[in-house]
Amino acid sequence: MDKIHEEMNSFCQDVLSFHIPRWEQLPDMELYMDQVVTFIESNISLFSIVSKEKFITPSMINNYVKLKLIPKPIKKKYNKTHLAYLIAISILKYVFTIVEIRDGILFQSNLVGEKSAYNSFCEEQEEALKFLIRQINTESKGNSISTLDLNADNLAIKMATLSFASKIIAEKVISLQKSNTENNEIN
Repeated sequence: MDKIHEEMNSFCQDVLSFHIPRWEQLPDMELYMDQVVTFIESNISLFSIVSKEKFITPSMINNYVKLKLIPKPIKKKYNKTHLAYLIAISILKYVFTIVEIRDGILFQSNLVGEKSAYNSFCEEQEEALKFLIRQINTESKGNSISTLDLNADNLAIKMATLSFASKIIAEKVISLQKSNTENNEIN
């Protein structure tokens, strides 16, 4: 149990210091496919600790273009808009379907613009991760983890049920927003 406790403490510290680059921190220059993959992997590497799967591959990016989740590259180069979409998609695809992601991104981008929508997503994702770390932490002091309630059965159940509850509520909100947008277009 000590090894599990140590590894979980280390993971919690990584989560508390995790940062997704904001719009202003994305590269100003356009990138080729391999550079895009490297950039995204290096910036969301926290998640690779848990998942053995690749978060992003060239074939995934090509599929996202075909599915119109992201704009087509310009002369095989990707810009800030592409990077922002790909980072969000890479994270959200573990919780939502591609159609739900597209609808959510389109709604949020139309509502506040791509830059604000992306920055808001980054902030909310970081805060959600920190919130969950605080939920499993019985005694937190600032940003340090002192003691974790590591009853493995209860912790796994708690996180799984929170995940499901969050997904259901988010799906309902996206559905209502989509219906509202469609109704406004009809009227």
